[in-house]
Amino acid sequence: MSAPTTPGTLPPATLAPDTTTAARRPTVDWRIRFAVLSLIWGFSFLLIKVGTEAYAPFQVTLGRLFFGTAVLAVAIAVKRERLPRGARTWGHLMVSAFFLNALPFSLFAYSELTIPSTLAGICNATSPLWGMALSMVALSEDRPTRRRVAGLGIGFIGVLTVLGAWQGFSGLDATGTAMALLASLSYPVGWIYLRRTLGGSTDSALSMTGAQLLLATIQLAVVTPLFTSFPTAFPLVPTLAVLALGALGTGLALLLQYGLVAEVGPTTAQMVTYFIPVIATAAGVLVLGEALHWNTPVGAAIVLAGAALTQSRPKARTAPDQS
Repeated sequence: MSAPTTPGTLPPATLAPDTTTAARRPTVDWRIRFAVLSLIWGFSFLLIKVGTEAYAPFQVTLGRLFFGTAVLAVAIAVKRERLPRGARTWGHLMVSAFFLNALPFSLFAYSELTIPSTLAGICNATSPLWGMALSMVALSEDRPTRRRVAGLGIGFIGVLTVLGAWQGFSGLDATGTAMALLASLSYPVGWIYLRRTLGGSTDSALSMTGAQLLLATIQLAVVTPLFTSFPTAFPLVPTLAVLALGALGTGLALLLQYGLVAEVGPTTAQMVTYFIPVIATAAGVLVLGEALHWNTPVGAAIVLAGAALTQSRPKARTAPDQS
């Protein structure tokens, strides 16, 4: 979940990925890696649901961050990179770790105690809408255009459709839904903060994100014992779900995303955002047997259409030939 190319749709990375990766020819075609990344992030919401069947939400989040950090630590060691230096950088990374990892991961885990994983996946797709609205206020270079404002309005209609507003939101757990939407809002808040504070950093994206996940793990390691008791049992399936959520859904997914951005550019790489709710919905219905009403896929399609508009940019006009 959020990516370096969009403000928080997925668990975002910190900065633009290293351009040095683009010089190496990958052994696996980018389309295959794109599909794998879509599947990994799409199934993350199912893994959260399975993990919370045996563990408290904070424990699921702590496990996710721990195993995700471990994967990035191995990648950093293999590439012989160093972690960022300087108290200022680590201080800003502490804040971004909260908004980009600790808070949204915990909110999604808590939300899935009372809402289907399908709804959580669709709520995650609203991050570009939140990001566009916030960036117009916080980032002076992001000027609103008719197309982007229209996308925001369309996306809002899509959210109301998913939630069944004409029925008075009946049958919907308001607290769980609000947590999922707040988690989606947290991503662009962290992205904008990071862009304003560490946008010019010379540290690599891999080392920055590794440090960020490490700090988020420490935050959860402090909070989790205060609100939960140590598990008395470790059921196999939920434990494997948390392991996969961290190692694959966080660590490996971020590495795949960096490679895609370096190879095909952020515009193409960020298209993974639009496959995530589709896969999350399919996984929830087919694997977990969650109910699916007509307004859920219809509203999700409207949300994605609005999100696509908010991320689009008008084509630059070429000067007429004067010859």
